Amino acid sequence: MKRGSTIFLQVVIVALGIGALAFLLWEPTVEGVNANATFSQIYFDDPFLLYAYSASIFFFLGAYQAFVLMGYIRRNEVFSERAVKSLRALKYCAMVIVVATAMPLAYLFIARPGDDIAGGVAMSLFVIFVSAVIAANATVHERIWQNGIDIKSENDLTV
Repeated sequence: MKRGSTIFLQVVIVALGIGALAFLLWEPTVEGVNANATFSQIYFDDPFLLYAYSASIFFFLGAYQAFVLMGYIRRNEVFSERAVKSLRALKYCAMVIVVATAMPLAYLFIARPGDDIAGGVAMSLFVIFVSAVIAANATVHERIWQNGIDIKSENDLTV
């Protein structure tokens, strides 16, 4: 991959991370429930926010791993153990995001069967779908790159 395109992808990853952090900090202040709440009431009295912030850690860890992976690709170190480990970490972060999103979704269906939860369900299903696609893609690339490493090491032994 060309150097310019990997740097562009790294800039996109950083911009997505900054945008996600800004959204996480801004959204609770405009929520209807928190219209007249103080800072401490907004951020410290809501257990859902605590869950959302703790689950978002894996998003930021995955974004960091994707950033690191782009660095390996830029330096032509795709077939290295470090790149495969980074890809594996990205896969695990995506799988944790799937589970962390499915749990509150299941809670909404079980604990609040009569509520109108269509918006929350749609957003959750979107996040689950995107994270599952990322995890599946990372799994396929991890196997391909690991096979490349194995072939490369076999060729190094025969030379």
